[in-house]
Amino acid sequence: MKKDIFIGIFVGLIANAIGLFFSATFLGRGDDFVTVIKAAASEGFLGKLISLGAILNLIAFFIFIRKKQDYRARGVLLITVFIAVFTFVFKLF
Repeated sequence: MKKDIFIGIFVGLIANAIGLFFSATFLGRGDDFVTVIKAAASEGFLGKLISLGAILNLIAFFIFIRKKQDYRARGVLLITVFIAVFTFVFKLF
């Protein structure tokens, strides 16, 4: 059970990182990833980019639900909630 939750957390982190990379490169209009992240941090929309990256967690969650791997889906859900709280706190400060 704990192993499946950790696998779900790992998949959620990887899916979010890939989603962040895709959203940054797509919205960056040709700039490299690091430049887009630095610009997003200086202009105050890094939290929005991180939230866009979490969309891939939705896909991973439903794949785990469809395969009846509920504990892995729970891990993805936990990391998604953590990212939402992190984004909220990051936006406040």
